[in-house]
Formats: sequence, C-alpha cells, structure tokens
Amino acid sequence: MSARRTFVVVLDACGVGALPDAAAYGDEGTNTLGHLAEAVGGLRLPTLQGLGLGNVLPLRGVAPADAPAVHGRLHPLGPGKDSTAGHWELMGVVCEVAPPAYPGGFPPELVARIAELAGRGLVGGEASEGMAVLERHGRRHLETGELILYTSQDSVLQLAAHVDRVAPHELYAICERVRGATDVGRVIARPFDGEPGSFARTGGRRDFALPPPTRSYLDALTDAGVPTHGVGKVPDLFAGRGIAMAHHAPTNAEAIGITGELLGEIDEGLVFANLIETDQVYGHRKDVEGFHRALRELDAAVAAWLSLLGEGDLLVVTADHGVDPAAPHTDHTREHVPLLAVPGHGRHDGALADVGATVHRWLTGRDVPGMPGEVFTSA
Repeated sequence: MSARRTFVVVLDACGVGALPDAAAYGDEGTNTLGHLAEAVGGLRLPTLQGLGLGNVLPLRGVAPADAPAVHGRLHPLGPGKDSTAGHWELMGVVCEVAPPAYPGGFPPELVARIAELAGRGLVGGEASEGMAVLERHGRRHLETGELILYTSQDSVLQLAAHVDRVAPHELYAICERVRGATDVGRVIARPFDGEPGSFARTGGRRDFALPPPTRSYLDALTDAGVPTHGVGKVPDLFAGRGIAMAHHAPTNAEAIGITGELLGEIDEGLVFANLIETDQVYGHRKDVEGFHRALRELDAAVAAWLSLLGEGDLLVVTADHGVDPAAPHTDHTREHVPLLAVPGHGRHDGALADVGATVHRWLTGRDVPGMPGEVFTSA
C-alpha cells in the first residue's frame, strides 16, 4: 500500500448519553455534552457541527448537518468508565473484569503498605476531587512532608506532593514502587506548587498504568512496521506498549500544537492523541464555561487539521467516557462516546474497538483475526 496516515483524537470525558448499565455505576440519565449544552445556553462548535456532531444526538446550539461525515455513538464491550478502559477499548483491548476501585477510600492495610513503599507518612486516603484534596490536606503536607493520597470511583491511586517538599523525580520513583505492589488500574503522580488557598497542579503529572492484558491494535501496527505516535497521556495509559514515539503534552494547547506539527511533518503512521482538559481541568470541577471554552478551542483546531489532510489521511474524533456536570458526584460517568470521522459519510453506531479495527485496516489494508471491532470507513 502507498503511505497512509491516521489521526485519532480523544476528547477526554466528552460522553454523549448513558449506557444501558449506567445505573449500576450510579450514572443513570447522564449525558455530558447534552447537559453541558443546556448549562451554557447552547454549544458553539461550527466545525464539529459540520462534521455531524448534531446528528449524533440532539444538542442545543448544534444543528444536524445536511451532509455529515461518518458519525455515531460508540460503546465499550467491557466494564469501567475511566481513561484506561476507554483508550484500551479504542485499540481493541477489552477486559472482562474491571481492576479494583475504592470509592469509599483505601483500607488501612493498603494505606500502611503504600506508606511502607513510599518511605513517608500519608495523609488523606479518601475518594476526592483533585483540587479539593489539595486544599484539604496541602497545608499539613507542607508542614510534615506526608504525601497526599486519594482516589475516586475509578481504579486509581493518586499521590500528590508539593514540588518544594518532594522533588518530582522522588514522587515518580515512589509511584513506580507502588505500581509494582498494587493491582489498581493507574497509580498517578500529581506534583503541585503554590501556596495554601492557591495551589496549582504542575505539568508534571505521570500515569503508571497496568500494561494491557492482551494485544492491542497498537501492537499489531508495530508488528506491521507502522510508525505510532502517542500524544499526551496515551503512552502512559498503554505503559508504552505499541507506542514508538511518545510526545509529552500536559495541556490541550500542547497536545493540539504537537498534533498539528505531526500533521505537517510525518509521511505515514498513526498519531493517537488525548486532550485532557475537558476531563482534568473542567469536567471534574463542573466548570461548564471552561469546558465549553476548551471545546471551542478544539473546534478551531479541527478546522485547521481538516485543511491539512490529504489523500490517504483519516481523522477520527472520539472520546473515552463521560464526566456529566449534572451528575450528583464529580467522577467519570458511564456513557456512550461520539464518533466523527473523515473521509466517509453515514451513521455508524458500534463498539469503541471499531476505531482500532478501522485504523489498522486503513494503515495496513488488513484485518487482525480474533480482535474485536468493525471497520466504519476504508479507502
């Protein structure tokens, strides 16, 4: 085949309606983009509207397109509602059992084990939104050097430390040790700075994820000699597996910039990018205006990317889960995610793994026997 390129862009936490089993997760009736649109008086996303976002579901401010691109809703085949499960499933990795979560906080025996591995005391241990836990425990952390430990409804273990109290490289080393002693989905290092009342996370977040338990479409692409680029937290979510080139991008602006640069530089391969701020910065904090602003910035970026696409290029815009601002909690929500893709036309509703199957077919001309997913557009 002649050289081809694919760009898969994940709008973190941009769900589009509750999954049939959402009630089991406490997420019945959730709809991140639908409720966001109502909260801000209508979304203004002309590029995504032209691709067919308003055809995916009714959205205030986003009219259906007359000639939409490939559009629809995707669903997971396995359990979970976090970034790891979502990104893994996009690349064909489906887990039958979700890793353990501690929505009621970590048990004392696990806290003791983490403290032993850290070589430091711990404060916290509860389920909490990230900035709230810093304000709650940050002053004590500065006084004692105890690491701030917290979790959520998802399978995550997060350790936060002020950069002036614990150097980031030490925090990363601690998280690596903890990663080897727990089966949670992700151990996340959260460096922060600032003063009490004005703490701020730095760009030094690191995710230490479990390796995927099965082969992914990233592995299959690597075996086929196809270059793979991971942007943002994507390489961390796959523990580096199947990612030839990792591009650190802790903000949307950096991820958008790197994706645009790769569009202008590479001749072949996959760029798999995550835009994190709709989740980390705005979603969990229920900042609907900030969420909308981030989407408008992304909308403008998509317009620029579309102008750079050539023959043999595929662009897929999707998400990994939801984080509904109308939900009674601040955690992720169990939702369908949107699918927008060019080239191609028509509606496609299916599994998240359809993205990986389509990417592999597009870039290699072949399918992978035994792996999940159906192709929704092909050359």
